[in-house]
Amino acid sequence: MATGKEDLLQSLIEAYLMEKGTREFYAQAASKCSAPDARRTFEELSAWEEKHMDFIQYLYQAVTEDRDTEGFEDFRDKSGAHVAEGGIPVKDLAARLEKVSINDDMEAITMALGIEGKAYAMYWKLSKSAPDSNARVVFRSMMEQEINHISYLKEMMTRISESA
Repeated sequence: MATGKEDLLQSLIEAYLMEKGTREFYAQAASKCSAPDARRTFEELSAWEEKHMDFIQYLYQAVTEDRDTEGFEDFRDKSGAHVAEGGIPVKDLAARLEKVSINDDMEAITMALGIEGKAYAMYWKLSKSAPDSNARVVFRSMMEQEINHISYLKEMMTRISESA
């Protein structure tokens, strides 16, 4: 029987998988960085995405009234994350990573700003077009988190420019 939650639940699952894809990409990028500062930047970005995943998991379990964390963890482990934030295929990001030498913070931040900017644009679009009002609220919340990331990255970029 339809409950009206299906659109919201599917939206949460899709957002979760995109956050997972982005987290995995940032972790992979960190492992390929030769400069310690750039590696730390990507490690921090990966941790942010992990927090987003936790937030979405909390929302999903609250909406479904499902407190089975173990079942969600099983989903988490088995689900593939083929698309990152902004709808960018993870394989495309990985290919781009192979072509770019990330050896300083500025390169890492520039790449991250592109990803986070696309994520914001995607969540904005979804917040306008989602058929479920609760899903729109979730997407607006994700937009705010992306704005915080973009602001942080811009501040970091300014600090690096000023110290150079």
